[in-house]
Amino acid sequence: MKLSKLLFLAALILPALYSGAQIRRDASFQRQGESQDSSVSLKKNLKQSQKSVTHGTVTIEGKKINYQADAGTLVLKNNKDVPTISMSYVAYFKEGENVNQRPVTFIYNGGPGSSTVWLHMGCWGPQKVNIQDMTRSSAPYSTVNNDYSLLDASDLVFIDAPGTGFGEIITKDMGGAGDPKDFFGIDEDGRAFSNFIVQFITDYNRWSSPKYLFGESYGTFRSAVLASNLQRANVSLNGIILLSQLLTYSNMTETLSSNPGTDLPYELILPSFAATAYYHHKLPTQPKNLESFLKDVEQFAMTDYALALNKGADLDEASFNTIAGKLHSYTGLPLDYLKKANLRVTGPQFSQTLLGDNEQITGRLDSRFAGDAIDPLSENAQYDPMDSYIGAAFASTLNSYMRNDLKFGKEMDYKISGQVQPWNFQRRGFIGFPNVMNDLARAMVLNPTMKVLLTGGYYDLGTPYFEGKYEMKHLPMPASLQKNIQYQYFESGHMVYLHPDALKKLHTAVAKFISDSH
Repeated sequence: MKLSKLLFLAALILPALYSGAQIRRDASFQRQGESQDSSVSLKKNLKQSQKSVTHGTVTIEGKKINYQADAGTLVLKNNKDVPTISMSYVAYFKEGENVNQRPVTFIYNGGPGSSTVWLHMGCWGPQKVNIQDMTRSSAPYSTVNNDYSLLDASDLVFIDAPGTGFGEIITKDMGGAGDPKDFFGIDEDGRAFSNFIVQFITDYNRWSSPKYLFGESYGTFRSAVLASNLQRANVSLNGIILLSQLLTYSNMTETLSSNPGTDLPYELILPSFAATAYYHHKLPTQPKNLESFLKDVEQFAMTDYALALNKGADLDEASFNTIAGKLHSYTGLPLDYLKKANLRVTGPQFSQTLLGDNEQITGRLDSRFAGDAIDPLSENAQYDPMDSYIGAAFASTLNSYMRNDLKFGKEMDYKISGQVQPWNFQRRGFIGFPNVMNDLARAMVLNPTMKVLLTGGYYDLGTPYFEGKYEMKHLPMPASLQKNIQYQYFESGHMVYLHPDALKKLHTAVAKFISDSH
Protein backbone atom coordinates (compact mmCIF):
# COMPACT_ATOMS: atom_id res chain seq x y z
CA MET A 1 0.00 0.00 0.00
CA LYS A 2 1.35 3.44 -0.89
CA LEU A 3 2.38 5.53 2.10
CA SER A 4 0.12 8.43 1.17
CA LYS A 5 -2.88 6.12 1.08
CA LEU A 6 -1.88 4.46 4.33
CA LEU A 7 -1.59 7.80 6.06
CA PHE A 8 -4.92 8.91 4.72
CA LEU A 9 -6.57 5.79 6.12
CA ALA A 10 -4.99 6.57 9.48
CA ALA A 11 -6.19 10.17 9.38
CA LEU A 12 -7.94 11.63 12.37
CA ILE A 13 -11.48 11.37 11.15
CA LEU A 14 -11.31 8.53 8.65
CA PRO A 15 -12.29 5.21 10.23
CA ALA A 16 -10.08 2.65 8.50
CA LEU A 17 -8.34 1.56 11.70
CA TYR A 18 -11.18 2.56 14.02
CA SER A 19 -14.55 2.01 12.47
CA GLY A 20 -17.00 4.80 13.21
CA ALA A 21 -14.27 7.30 14.05
CA GLN A 22 -15.23 9.92 11.51
CA ILE A 23 -16.87 13.07 12.71
CA ARG A 24 -17.63 14.40 9.29
CA ARG A 25 -20.39 12.69 7.38
CA ASP A 26 -21.08 12.38 3.68
CA ALA A 27 -24.37 14.21 3.63
CA SER A 28 -24.70 16.00 0.32
CA PHE A 29 -28.42 16.71 0.05
CA GLN A 30 -29.98 16.51 -3.42
CA ARG A 31 -33.12 18.54 -4.06
CA GLN A 32 -36.01 16.49 -5.29
CA GLY A 33 -37.24 17.32 -8.77
CA GLU A 34 -34.26 19.51 -9.71
CA SER A 35 -34.33 20.26 -13.40
CA GLN A 36 -31.39 19.89 -15.72
CA ASP A 37 -31.63 23.57 -16.63
CA SER A 38 -31.23 24.71 -13.01
CA SER A 39 -28.19 22.45 -12.67
CA VAL A 40 -26.58 24.08 -15.71
CA SER A 41 -27.40 27.51 -14.33
CA LEU A 42 -25.72 26.59 -11.05
CA LYS A 43 -22.51 25.59 -12.84
CA LYS A 44 -22.41 28.92 -14.63
CA ASN A 45 -22.87 30.82 -11.37
CA LEU A 46 -19.97 28.94 -9.80
CA LYS A 47 -17.51 31.16 -11.66
CA GLN A 48 -18.78 34.26 -9.85
CA SER A 49 -18.74 34.99 -6.14
CA GLN A 50 -22.24 35.05 -4.67
CA LYS A 51 -23.59 36.55 -1.47
CA SER A 52 -26.78 36.97 0.53
CA VAL A 53 -26.92 39.64 3.23
CA THR A 54 -29.30 39.38 6.18
CA HIS A 55 -29.49 40.90 9.65
CA GLY A 56 -30.18 39.42 13.03
CA THR A 57 -29.89 39.74 16.79
CA VAL A 58 -28.22 37.48 19.33
CA THR A 59 -28.17 37.68 23.11
CA ILE A 60 -24.82 36.64 24.57
CA GLU A 61 -24.70 36.20 28.32
CA GLY A 62 -27.53 38.69 28.68
CA LYS A 63 -26.16 41.27 26.23
CA LYS A 64 -28.06 41.96 22.99
CA ILE A 65 -25.94 42.28 19.83
CA ASN A 66 -27.17 43.28 16.38
CA TYR A 67 -25.26 41.78 13.49
CA GLN A 68 -25.04 41.49 9.71
CA ALA A 69 -24.69 38.00 8.24
CA ASP A 70 -23.09 37.48 4.82
CA ALA A 71 -23.54 33.97 3.44
CA GLY A 72 -21.97 33.19 0.12
CA THR A 73 -19.19 31.78 -2.00
CA LEU A 74 -15.87 33.36 -2.79
CA VAL A 75 -14.23 32.39 -6.10
CA LEU A 76 -10.45 31.98 -6.23
CA LYS A 77 -8.55 32.37 -9.49
CA ASN A 78 -5.14 31.33 -10.80
CA ASN A 79 -2.41 33.68 -12.01
CA LYS A 80 -4.11 33.82 -15.40
CA ASP A 81 -7.30 35.15 -13.81
CA VAL A 82 -9.17 31.89 -14.51
CA PRO A 83 -11.50 30.59 -11.77
CA THR A 84 -10.30 27.44 -10.01
CA ILE A 85 -12.57 26.97 -6.99
CA SER A 86 -15.48 28.48 -5.12
CA MET A 87 -15.34 28.23 -1.32
CA SER A 88 -18.44 28.86 0.75
CA TYR A 89 -18.52 30.88 3.95
CA VAL A 90 -20.76 32.63 6.44
CA ALA A 91 -19.48 35.86 8.00
CA TYR A 92 -21.05 37.64 10.97
CA PHE A 93 -20.26 41.29 11.64
CA LYS A 94 -21.30 43.13 14.80
CA GLU A 95 -23.05 46.29 13.66
CA GLY A 96 -21.79 49.75 14.57
CA GLU A 97 -18.13 48.74 15.01
CA ASN A 98 -14.93 50.32 13.66
CA VAL A 99 -13.55 47.63 11.34
CA ASN A 100 -9.98 48.82 11.90
CA GLN A 101 -10.25 47.98 15.59
CA ARG A 102 -12.72 45.13 15.52
CA PRO A 103 -11.10 41.65 15.65
CA VAL A 104 -11.99 39.12 12.96
CA THR A 105 -11.63 35.38 13.51
CA PHE A 106 -11.43 32.82 10.69
CA ILE A 107 -12.99 29.52 11.78
CA TYR A 108 -12.91 26.04 10.27
CA ASN A 109 -13.28 22.38 11.16
CA GLY A 110 -11.00 19.62 9.93
CA GLY A 111 -11.40 16.14 8.53
CA PRO A 112 -9.60 16.60 6.25
CA GLY A 113 -12.64 17.17 4.08
CA SER A 114 -15.13 18.43 6.66
CA SER A 115 -17.30 21.49 6.28
CA THR A 116 -17.52 23.90 9.21
CA VAL A 117 -21.05 22.97 10.21
CA TRP A 118 -19.85 21.78 13.65
CA LEU A 119 -18.22 24.98 14.87
CA HIS A 120 -20.83 27.11 13.11
CA MET A 121 -23.96 25.43 14.47
CA GLY A 122 -22.56 23.95 17.65
CA CYS A 123 -20.07 26.44 19.01
CA TRP A 124 -19.69 30.05 17.83
CA GLY A 125 -22.55 31.04 15.52
CA PRO A 126 -25.40 33.24 16.82
CA GLN A 127 -27.79 30.31 16.40
CA LYS A 128 -26.93 26.78 17.52
CA VAL A 129 -28.44 23.34 17.20
CA ASN A 130 -31.08 22.73 19.84
CA ILE A 131 -29.82 19.47 21.33
CA GLN A 132 -29.21 18.39 24.90
CA ASP A 133 -25.78 17.11 25.90
CA MET A 134 -25.63 13.30 26.10
CA THR A 135 -29.26 13.01 24.98
CA ARG A 136 -30.30 11.41 21.69
CA SER A 137 -32.65 13.72 19.83
CA SER A 138 -35.00 13.16 16.92
CA ALA A 139 -36.63 15.25 14.21
CA PRO A 140 -37.91 17.89 13.89
CA TYR A 141 -34.72 19.76 14.72
CA SER A 142 -34.45 23.47 15.43
CA THR A 143 -32.02 26.21 16.40
CA VAL A 144 -31.89 28.33 19.54
CA ASN A 145 -30.13 31.55 20.50
CA ASN A 146 -26.48 30.80 21.27
CA ASP A 147 -25.82 32.32 24.68
CA TYR A 148 -22.09 31.80 24.14
CA SER A 149 -21.56 32.89 20.55
CA LEU A 150 -18.13 34.47 20.07
CA LEU A 151 -19.67 37.45 18.27
CA ASP A 152 -19.32 39.57 21.40
CA ALA A 153 -15.52 39.34 21.13
CA SER A 154 -14.90 39.20 17.38
CA ASP A 155 -16.44 39.22 13.95
CA LEU A 156 -16.65 35.63 12.72
CA VAL A 157 -15.91 34.04 9.34
CA PHE A 158 -16.85 30.36 9.05
CA ILE A 159 -15.01 28.83 6.08
CA ASP A 160 -15.95 25.54 4.43
CA ALA A 161 -12.95 23.57 3.20
CA PRO A 162 -12.41 22.98 -0.53
CA GLY A 163 -14.96 20.53 -1.89
CA THR A 164 -17.34 20.95 1.06
CA GLY A 165 -20.28 23.17 1.92
CA PHE A 166 -21.66 25.00 -1.11
CA GLY A 167 -18.21 25.18 -2.66
CA GLU A 168 -17.11 23.45 -5.83
CA ILE A 169 -13.89 22.94 -7.74
CA ILE A 170 -14.39 24.77 -11.03
CA THR A 171 -12.99 22.29 -13.53
CA LYS A 172 -12.37 22.76 -17.23
CA ASP A 173 -15.81 21.43 -18.17
CA MET A 174 -17.26 24.23 -16.02
CA GLY A 175 -15.16 26.88 -17.73
CA GLY A 176 -12.48 27.02 -15.07
CA ALA A 177 -9.00 25.65 -14.47
CA GLY A 178 -9.45 23.79 -11.17
CA ASP A 179 -8.32 20.25 -10.46
CA PRO A 180 -8.91 18.22 -7.25
CA LYS A 181 -5.19 17.54 -6.90
CA ASP A 182 -4.66 21.29 -6.54
CA PHE A 183 -6.68 21.38 -3.30
CA PHE A 184 -6.75 17.96 -1.64
CA GLY A 185 -3.51 17.81 0.33
CA ILE A 186 -1.71 19.40 3.27
CA ASP A 187 -0.02 22.20 1.38
CA GLU A 188 -2.70 22.42 -1.31
CA ASP A 189 -5.41 22.94 1.32
CA GLY A 190 -3.21 25.45 3.16
CA ARG A 191 -2.75 27.51 0.00
CA ALA A 192 -6.47 27.56 -0.70
CA PHE A 193 -7.27 28.79 2.81
CA SER A 194 -4.54 31.42 2.83
CA ASN A 195 -5.69 32.68 -0.59
CA PHE A 196 -9.26 32.80 0.68
CA ILE A 197 -8.28 34.82 3.75
CA VAL A 198 -6.15 37.28 1.77
CA GLN A 199 -8.98 37.83 -0.71
CA PHE A 200 -11.56 38.12 2.08
CA ILE A 201 -9.67 40.77 4.05
CA THR A 202 -9.12 42.66 0.80
CA ASP A 203 -12.76 42.49 -0.29
CA TYR A 204 -14.03 43.44 3.17
CA ASN A 205 -11.29 46.01 3.95
CA ARG A 206 -10.06 44.14 7.04
CA TRP A 207 -6.29 44.46 6.57
CA SER A 208 -6.02 46.66 9.67
CA SER A 209 -8.25 44.47 11.87
CA PRO A 210 -6.75 42.24 14.58
CA LYS A 211 -6.82 38.75 13.04
CA TYR A 212 -7.24 35.31 14.57
CA LEU A 213 -7.45 31.70 13.43
CA PHE A 214 -9.66 29.12 15.13
CA GLY A 215 -9.26 25.53 13.98
CA GLU A 216 -10.61 22.27 15.37
CA SER A 217 -9.12 18.79 14.90
CA TYR A 218 -7.41 18.66 11.48
CA GLY A 219 -8.19 22.37 11.51
CA THR A 220 -5.39 22.73 14.08
CA PHE A 221 -3.07 20.94 11.65
CA ARG A 222 -4.25 23.38 8.97
CA SER A 223 -3.74 26.36 11.29
CA ALA A 224 -0.02 25.60 11.61
CA VAL A 225 0.39 25.55 7.82
CA LEU A 226 -1.87 28.56 7.39
CA ALA A 227 -0.04 30.67 9.97
CA SER A 228 3.23 30.12 8.13
CA ASN A 229 1.61 30.83 4.75
CA LEU A 230 -0.03 34.04 5.93
CA GLN A 231 3.24 35.22 7.43
CA ARG A 232 4.82 34.93 3.98
CA ALA A 233 1.86 36.86 2.53
CA ASN A 234 2.49 39.70 5.01
CA VAL A 235 -0.70 38.97 6.93
CA SER A 236 0.14 39.37 10.60
CA LEU A 237 -1.90 37.30 13.03
CA ASN A 238 -2.62 38.38 16.58
CA GLY A 239 -3.45 34.92 17.74
CA ILE A 240 -4.28 31.29 17.01
CA ILE A 241 -6.82 29.23 18.95
CA LEU A 242 -6.44 25.46 18.62
CA LEU A 243 -9.21 23.08 19.68
CA SER A 244 -8.43 19.36 19.98
CA GLN A 245 -4.95 19.61 18.52
CA LEU A 246 -3.00 17.23 16.32
CA LEU A 247 0.24 18.48 14.76
CA THR A 248 1.81 15.13 13.89
CA TYR A 249 0.14 11.86 12.97
CA SER A 250 3.01 9.86 14.47
CA ASN A 251 1.50 10.38 17.94
CA MET A 252 -1.79 8.59 17.16
CA THR A 253 -2.25 5.07 18.52
CA GLU A 254 -4.23 4.19 15.38
CA THR A 255 -1.03 4.47 13.31
CA LEU A 256 1.07 2.15 15.48
CA SER A 257 0.46 -0.98 13.42
CA SER A 258 2.40 0.70 10.62
CA ASN A 259 4.97 2.28 12.94
CA PRO A 260 6.25 -0.45 15.31
CA GLY A 261 8.86 0.39 17.89
CA THR A 262 7.25 3.72 18.77
CA ASP A 263 5.79 3.81 22.28
CA LEU A 264 5.18 7.54 22.75
CA PRO A 265 1.52 7.40 21.59
CA TYR A 266 0.73 4.92 24.39
CA GLU A 267 2.15 7.36 26.92
CA LEU A 268 0.31 10.40 25.55
CA ILE A 269 -3.11 8.77 25.46
CA LEU A 270 -2.89 7.25 28.94
CA PRO A 271 -4.24 10.34 30.80
CA SER A 272 -7.31 10.33 28.50
CA PHE A 273 -7.85 6.64 29.31
CA ALA A 274 -7.68 7.57 32.99
CA ALA A 275 -10.15 10.44 32.56
CA THR A 276 -12.57 8.14 30.75
CA ALA A 277 -12.36 5.45 33.43
CA TYR A 278 -12.89 8.17 36.03
CA TYR A 279 -16.01 9.40 34.22
CA HIS A 280 -17.52 5.91 33.94
CA HIS A 281 -16.56 4.97 37.53
CA LYS A 282 -14.41 2.06 36.39
CA LEU A 283 -11.36 2.81 38.53
CA PRO A 284 -10.55 0.48 41.44
CA THR A 285 -10.47 3.57 43.68
CA GLN A 286 -12.38 6.65 42.53
CA PRO A 287 -10.30 9.85 43.02
CA LYS A 288 -11.94 12.89 44.55
CA ASN A 289 -10.60 15.34 41.97
CA LEU A 290 -10.11 14.66 38.26
CA GLU A 291 -7.41 17.23 37.55
CA SER A 292 -5.24 16.20 40.50
CA PHE A 293 -5.63 12.58 39.46
CA LEU A 294 -4.59 13.37 35.89
CA LYS A 295 -1.46 15.16 37.09
CA ASP A 296 -0.39 11.90 38.74
CA VAL A 297 -1.15 9.94 35.57
CA GLU A 298 0.79 12.39 33.40
CA GLN A 299 3.79 12.07 35.71
CA PHE A 300 3.63 8.27 35.59
CA ALA A 301 3.22 8.29 31.79
CA MET A 302 6.39 10.33 31.25
CA THR A 303 8.52 8.54 33.87
CA ASP A 304 7.96 4.97 35.09
CA TYR A 305 5.72 3.97 32.20
CA ALA A 306 7.97 5.48 29.55
CA LEU A 307 11.08 3.87 31.06
CA ALA A 308 9.38 0.49 31.16
CA LEU A 309 8.21 0.67 27.54
CA ASN A 310 11.63 1.87 26.41
CA LYS A 311 13.21 -1.31 27.76
CA GLY A 312 11.17 -3.45 25.39
CA ALA A 313 12.02 -7.14 25.78
CA ASP A 314 14.60 -6.30 28.48
CA LEU A 315 11.88 -5.34 30.99
CA ASP A 316 12.11 -7.81 33.88
CA GLU A 317 9.07 -9.72 35.10
CA ALA A 318 8.77 -7.95 38.44
CA SER A 319 8.82 -4.53 36.82
CA PHE A 320 6.39 -5.73 34.15
CA ASN A 321 3.90 -6.80 36.82
CA THR A 322 4.34 -3.54 38.75
CA ILE A 323 3.62 -1.43 35.68
CA ALA A 324 0.62 -3.60 34.78
CA GLY A 325 -0.80 -3.08 38.26
CA LYS A 326 -0.32 0.64 38.01
CA LEU A 327 -2.03 0.73 34.60
CA HIS A 328 -4.95 -1.19 36.09
CA SER A 329 -5.29 1.41 38.85
CA TYR A 330 -5.22 4.24 36.30
CA THR A 331 -7.39 2.78 33.53
CA GLY A 332 -9.71 0.24 35.14
CA LEU A 333 -8.84 -2.28 32.44
CA PRO A 334 -8.53 -5.91 33.63
CA LEU A 335 -5.05 -6.83 34.82
CA ASP A 336 -4.89 -9.93 32.62
CA TYR A 337 -5.90 -7.87 29.59
CA LEU A 338 -3.13 -5.34 30.22
CA LYS A 339 -0.55 -8.11 30.52
CA LYS A 340 -1.79 -9.80 27.36
CA ALA A 341 -1.52 -6.43 25.59
CA ASN A 342 2.12 -6.20 26.70
CA LEU A 343 1.27 -2.97 28.58
CA ARG A 344 0.30 -1.28 25.29
CA VAL A 345 -3.37 -0.53 24.58
CA THR A 346 -4.61 1.51 21.64
CA GLY A 347 -7.57 3.88 21.68
CA PRO A 348 -9.92 1.54 19.77
CA GLN A 349 -8.98 -1.38 22.06
CA PHE A 350 -9.67 0.71 25.16
CA SER A 351 -13.05 1.86 23.81
CA GLN A 352 -14.06 -1.75 23.21
CA THR A 353 -12.85 -3.10 26.55
CA LEU A 354 -13.56 -0.59 29.32
CA LEU A 355 -17.32 -1.21 29.38
CA GLY A 356 -17.04 -4.74 28.00
CA ASP A 357 -18.70 -6.34 31.03
CA ASN A 358 -21.91 -4.62 29.92
CA GLU A 359 -21.25 -5.36 26.23
CA GLN A 360 -20.92 -1.64 25.58
CA ILE A 361 -18.25 0.60 24.06
CA THR A 362 -17.20 4.15 24.84
CA GLY A 363 -17.07 6.99 22.35
CA ARG A 364 -13.80 7.84 20.64
CA LEU A 365 -14.11 11.55 20.04
CA ASP A 366 -16.10 11.95 23.25
CA SER A 367 -15.62 9.02 25.58
CA ARG A 368 -18.42 10.18 27.89
CA PHE A 369 -20.77 8.61 25.35
CA ALA A 370 -21.48 4.89 25.44
CA GLY A 371 -23.31 2.51 23.13
CA ASP A 372 -24.01 -1.15 22.62
CA ALA A 373 -21.12 -3.08 21.09
CA ILE A 374 -21.87 -4.37 17.59
CA ASP A 375 -19.58 -7.32 18.28
CA PRO A 376 -18.72 -7.90 21.96
CA LEU A 377 -15.89 -10.22 20.87
CA SER A 378 -14.24 -7.67 18.62
CA GLU A 379 -10.79 -6.37 19.52
CA ASN A 380 -11.65 -2.80 18.52
CA ALA A 381 -14.74 -0.62 18.84
CA GLN A 382 -16.58 -0.67 15.52
CA TYR A 383 -18.27 2.74 15.65
CA ASP A 384 -18.32 5.93 17.67
CA PRO A 385 -21.49 6.26 19.79
CA MET A 386 -21.17 10.05 19.83
CA ASP A 387 -21.62 10.13 16.06
CA SER A 388 -25.15 8.75 16.14
CA TYR A 389 -26.26 11.35 18.67
CA ILE A 390 -25.42 14.48 16.70
CA GLY A 391 -25.08 13.77 12.96
CA ALA A 392 -28.65 14.16 11.73
CA ALA A 393 -29.36 17.12 14.00
CA PHE A 394 -26.42 19.17 12.70
CA ALA A 395 -26.98 18.30 9.04
CA SER A 396 -30.71 19.00 9.07
CA THR A 397 -30.43 22.19 11.06
CA LEU A 398 -27.63 23.65 8.94
CA ASN A 399 -29.52 23.05 5.70
CA SER A 400 -32.69 24.65 7.06
CA TYR A 401 -30.88 27.59 8.67
CA MET A 402 -28.86 28.47 5.57
CA ARG A 403 -31.87 28.57 3.28
CA ASN A 404 -34.55 29.96 5.59
CA ASP A 405 -32.61 32.36 7.82
CA LEU A 406 -29.54 33.33 5.81
CA LYS A 407 -31.41 33.17 2.47
CA PHE A 408 -28.60 31.38 0.67
CA GLY A 409 -28.23 28.04 -1.07
CA LYS A 410 -31.70 27.48 -2.44
CA GLU A 411 -30.34 26.31 -5.79
CA MET A 412 -27.28 24.56 -4.33
CA ASP A 413 -26.35 21.45 -2.37
CA TYR A 414 -24.50 21.66 0.95
CA LYS A 415 -21.88 18.95 1.46
CA ILE A 416 -21.32 18.21 5.13
CA SER A 417 -18.20 16.35 4.04
CA GLY A 418 -16.40 16.23 0.73
CA GLN A 419 -14.89 13.43 -1.31
CA VAL A 420 -11.28 14.50 -0.84
CA GLN A 421 -9.53 11.21 -1.51
CA PRO A 422 -6.74 10.79 -2.32
CA TRP A 423 -5.38 13.33 0.16
CA ASN A 424 -1.76 14.28 -0.43
CA PHE A 425 0.06 13.89 2.89
CA GLN A 426 3.54 14.23 1.40
CA ARG A 427 5.31 17.57 1.68
CA ARG A 428 8.29 18.75 -0.32
CA GLY A 429 9.26 15.19 -1.15
CA PHE A 430 9.36 14.08 2.52
CA ILE A 431 8.14 10.52 3.07
CA GLY A 432 6.96 9.88 6.61
CA PHE A 433 4.17 10.67 9.03
CA PRO A 434 2.75 14.17 8.46
CA ASN A 435 4.10 16.75 10.90
CA VAL A 436 3.49 20.52 10.91
CA MET A 437 5.27 21.44 14.15
CA ASN A 438 7.92 23.24 12.09
CA ASP A 439 5.24 25.39 10.44
CA LEU A 440 3.80 26.62 13.72
CA ALA A 441 7.25 27.16 15.22
CA ARG A 442 8.35 29.17 12.18
CA ALA A 443 5.27 31.39 12.38
CA MET A 444 5.89 32.04 16.08
CA VAL A 445 9.56 32.89 15.50
CA LEU A 446 8.79 35.31 12.68
CA ASN A 447 5.89 36.87 14.58
CA PRO A 448 7.00 36.79 18.24
CA THR A 449 4.03 38.87 19.42
CA MET A 450 1.52 36.28 18.17
CA LYS A 451 -0.19 34.34 20.95
CA VAL A 452 -1.48 30.76 20.90
CA LEU A 453 -4.28 29.24 22.99
CA LEU A 454 -4.48 25.44 23.08
CA THR A 455 -7.84 24.05 24.22
CA GLY A 456 -9.21 20.54 24.45
CA GLY A 457 -11.31 18.01 26.29
CA TYR A 458 -10.15 15.42 28.79
CA TYR A 459 -12.50 12.83 27.29
CA ASP A 460 -11.06 12.88 23.77
CA LEU A 461 -9.42 9.64 22.60
CA GLY A 462 -8.97 10.90 19.03
CA THR A 463 -6.68 13.84 19.81
CA PRO A 464 -5.73 13.27 23.46
CA TYR A 465 -5.24 16.48 25.43
CA PHE A 466 -1.82 15.39 26.73
CA GLU A 467 -0.64 14.81 23.17
CA GLY A 468 -1.36 18.44 22.31
CA LYS A 469 0.47 19.66 25.39
CA TYR A 470 3.47 17.44 24.54
CA GLU A 471 3.62 18.77 20.99
CA MET A 472 3.57 22.37 22.20
CA LYS A 473 6.38 21.71 24.67
CA HIS A 474 8.48 20.25 21.85
CA LEU A 475 8.04 22.93 19.18
CA PRO A 476 11.43 23.59 17.53
CA MET A 477 11.76 27.21 18.58
CA PRO A 478 13.46 29.28 21.32
CA ALA A 479 12.19 28.34 24.76
CA SER A 480 11.44 32.00 25.44
CA LEU A 481 8.49 31.81 23.02
CA GLN A 482 6.75 29.21 25.20
CA LYS A 483 5.40 32.12 27.24
CA ASN A 484 3.17 32.96 24.26
CA ILE A 485 1.27 29.67 24.63
CA GLN A 486 -1.71 29.26 26.96
CA TYR A 487 -3.60 26.08 27.85
CA GLN A 488 -7.22 25.46 28.78
CA TYR A 489 -8.86 22.05 29.18
CA PHE A 490 -12.44 21.05 29.89
CA GLU A 491 -14.45 18.09 31.17
CA SER A 492 -15.77 17.33 27.71
CA GLY A 493 -14.66 15.56 24.56
CA HIS A 494 -13.23 16.40 21.13
CA MET A 495 -16.14 18.72 20.39
CA VAL A 496 -15.83 20.52 23.70
CA TYR A 497 -18.88 22.67 22.96
CA LEU A 498 -21.32 19.74 23.09
CA HIS A 499 -21.19 20.08 26.87
CA PRO A 500 -23.04 23.33 27.81
CA ASP A 501 -20.91 24.11 30.84
CA ALA A 502 -17.73 23.52 28.83
CA LEU A 503 -19.00 25.80 26.03
CA LYS A 504 -19.54 28.57 28.57
CA LYS A 505 -16.01 28.16 29.91
CA LEU A 506 -14.58 27.90 26.39
CA HIS A 507 -16.30 31.16 25.47
CA THR A 508 -14.87 32.89 28.53
CA ALA A 509 -11.35 31.64 27.78
CA VAL A 510 -11.37 32.50 24.05
CA ALA A 511 -13.03 35.90 24.51
CA LYS A 512 -10.42 36.85 27.12
CA PHE A 513 -7.62 35.55 24.89
CA ILE A 514 -8.79 37.75 22.02
CA SER A 515 -9.27 40.77 24.26
CA ASP A 516 -5.81 40.39 25.82
CA SER A 517 -3.91 39.83 22.57
CA HIS A 518 -4.70 42.90 20.49
